[in-house]
Amino acid sequence: MIRRGGRKSGFALAAGVTRAGAAMLRRAAPGGRERWERKNYAGRTVELYAGPACAVGVALAAARVHPAAGAAVLAAGACGAYDDVAGDGRRGLRAHLRALREGEVTSGSVKLFGISAAGLVAGALMKERVPDKLLAGVVIAGAAHFVNLVDVRPGRAAGAVLALGTPGLLREGPGAELSAAAMGAAAAVLPEDLGERVMIGDTGAHALGAALGAAVVACNRRAGLLAHAVAIVAAAGYGDRVTAWARSR
Repeated sequence: MIRRGGRKSGFALAAGVTRAGAAMLRRAAPGGRERWERKNYAGRTVELYAGPACAVGVALAAARVHPAAGAAVLAAGACGAYDDVAGDGRRGLRAHLRALREGEVTSGSVKLFGISAAGLVAGALMKERVPDKLLAGVVIAGAAHFVNLVDVRPGRAAGAVLALGTPGLLREGPGAELSAAAMGAAAAVLPEDLGERVMIGDTGAHALGAALGAAVVACNRRAGLLAHAVAIVAAAGYGDRVTAWARSR
């Protein structure tokens, strides 16, 4: 079932909830402020409040358009949050899959399979025919992983979401509204992200990516889904190699 909320209202809802959520978490700092601080690539201390706030903001706005899309975004954010908290420093999908082959279940492999399952469930609910359901699942999960892969420097993930979501606004219907939701949350965190005061982490990056994937699913038929699935898988494979190189520098 698809519900309409409007592009402007979806953008505003996602942006408003993200800003309010980040401010609330910053004031309360559950578990102590140290739990919400990390060192970024340059060794500067940044805060993680924006990630969960971003995930909740975009999930609420996406759920108004299609409940399955909102659930997929929230699940992707939750899997990312688990990796943010329990991550062991391994970078790239290959490292986690290699560890899994050796019998070690890493936080990254839990995240990989969790987001993939969430994408497939959402795809099954958003499309009617079996091939479309499978392609939709690949697009949602693949987009979630791709946005996380580009998150190697301040503002990269949020900026990518704004750039990739813009073409979706040119269409009418639920795809445009889901794009607007992702862009609203991204716009809310971008200034502080670029200023190296916060980072959205895996929590925010995966949630934003899942919302973009859901937008693609909502406005494409089989041919479009297939083209996007191939492009996303290829980009994610290439991005995994580039990301591992960039993070090693």
